[in-house]
Amino acid sequence: MRDLAGGFGHLLAGQKWVFRHGRWLGFGLLPGLVTLVLYAGALVGLGYGADGLAAWATPFADDWGSPWLGLFRGFLTGLVFALGLFLAVITFTAVTLLIGQPFYESLSEEVDRSIDGDAPESGLPLARELWISARDSVKVLLRVALFGILLFALGFIPVIGQTVIPVIGFCVSGFFLAEELTAVALQRRRVEFKERLALLRCRRAMALGFGVPLVLLFLVPVVAVFLMPGAVAGATLMARELRGEDAEGAEGAESAGDSAGAAGGTPAGQPAPQAPNPYAQPYPQHPAPPQGNPYGQAPAPQANPYRQDPPAPHNPYRQ
Repeated sequence: MRDLAGGFGHLLAGQKWVFRHGRWLGFGLLPGLVTLVLYAGALVGLGYGADGLAAWATPFADDWGSPWLGLFRGFLTGLVFALGLFLAVITFTAVTLLIGQPFYESLSEEVDRSIDGDAPESGLPLARELWISARDSVKVLLRVALFGILLFALGFIPVIGQTVIPVIGFCVSGFFLAEELTAVALQRRRVEFKERLALLRCRRAMALGFGVPLVLLFLVPVVAVFLMPGAVAGATLMARELRGEDAEGAEGAESAGDSAGAAGGTPAGQPAPQAPNPYAQPYPQHPAPPQGNPYGQAPAPQANPYRQDPPAPHNPYRQ
């Protein structure tokens, strides 16, 4: 649950970042607007030509009577348009990222610089980066298509197909959407496609917390255009956590504080040491032993000034 909330938190943090930096919001909207115009034109053309496509694909039904011919081809026309709309939804992000590769790379670099003042660079030419991005997008779309076919078949199972399978479908789409968005920041760090998938699998709940809400919002293409810059910014923040870059920065600051303490400074977050008291006197543990007499002689007795000796007796023979 912590990773799930963390992924959603990165999504919100990315949106807040671009709204605080309004210039980058407008800068990041351009690729989405271009993609929206292209897809809108394609869907309008599909809407006008879907019935003709259905008639061309079903020549065997030309002799059917009314109303079966109309119902059958009407159903196929709706199915073709729904399929085109589904493909537009799942490919919108990939095409937008491909068109806006230079735009979103600049935005992602600015997010990195706003955190630690530095932005990793791939060192590859733009043409090479576009080729890698297109190749990886095709890999993602193939995987999404395989999961889509499987889930579509499972959708015919009663009850489960109408409840559990759609939830699994949104989770699969959210996971791969998170992969596509984090690829902008991870490609600059020279992280290959398989390694990116491994990073996201290790933190699957975080990828779902980030990607599933975006899938639900991206069902409306106009909303996707306005959320795309913030999604790239949030994916950059999530990529930093997946790579452990924020933790390394914290450890570096801690080790720098320890070095400062060893050199005579005070580590951050610890009180300064107290200076010694120059007036403090040590308390003796035991009394000092008596000093010996270096001369080895007993001291001379002191005369008693108050003592009086009796007078000597008179000697009659003394002259």
